[in-house]
Amino acid sequence: MQKVMFLGAGSMAEALIQGWIEQEVVNANNIYISNRLNYERLDSLSLKYGVNILQKKEQLFDADLIVLAVKPKDGKTAMEAILPFIDENTPILTVMAGISMSTISDILGDRPIARVMPNTSATIGMSASGVAFNEYVSEEQKKRYYQMLDAIGIVIEVEEDKLHAVTALSGSGPAYLYYLLEAFETVGTEFGLSKETVRTLMVQTIAGSAAMLQKVKEEPDVLRRKVTSPGGTTEAGIRALQDHHFNEAIFQCIKSAEARSRELSKGE
Repeated sequence: MQKVMFLGAGSMAEALIQGWIEQEVVNANNIYISNRLNYERLDSLSLKYGVNILQKKEQLFDADLIVLAVKPKDGKTAMEAILPFIDENTPILTVMAGISMSTISDILGDRPIARVMPNTSATIGMSASGVAFNEYVSEEQKKRYYQMLDAIGIVIEVEEDKLHAVTALSGSGPAYLYYLLEAFETVGTEFGLSKETVRTLMVQTIAGSAAMLQKVKEEPDVLRRKVTSPGGTTEAGIRALQDHHFNEAIFQCIKSAEARSRELSKGE
């Protein structure tokens, strides 16, 4: 991969840039970044990672891959703006939530498109990504996309329609876990523990639980029951979660995010 050009320079673009550079998938000298108005952000990323700032749209003709990383609401305008400046065969990698490949093709024409939903853990090579390809992506291009995405975590190919669920689960998932950690920190400090102590304990607890799921290959409910002694503290906590409709809250969380992804795909 020679020149990779980013349209959009937000948190997801930065996650990919950092992951690819640190994993030596793409050289920083071959990465170009752009956004609509925030030049301070571009200068910051250029200084931090050694990437180039796209000086003029004509440079897009030299792109070997264009990454669409703008906000979904700005996607149509951004694509229309670059259309006169891109080769008809340049492949597209899009991380815009909810924007379908057919919508992109309607604006940019028929070309190889990979639609991926990573998460911000890509910055440390720990993303959980879902990817879908259109019919113009060759097997050789697929291998290259997998190489790029494997470098920032794990990647699973799904049908494009299922990316709405992937977005709601793993795409937004880190935010849900951080939100959970915020709650742990709040209640822990109420019991007199320092915020740092609570964070250290709970980060290791989350990491250890994830490692158990990966290594022992047992179902979550089996592992849960092994921790939950009859009449013990864990059972009391689980009962409180059940009384406060924890499962229903999680269901509504994922359902709302998935529905919003579908709304975005319709331009709503």
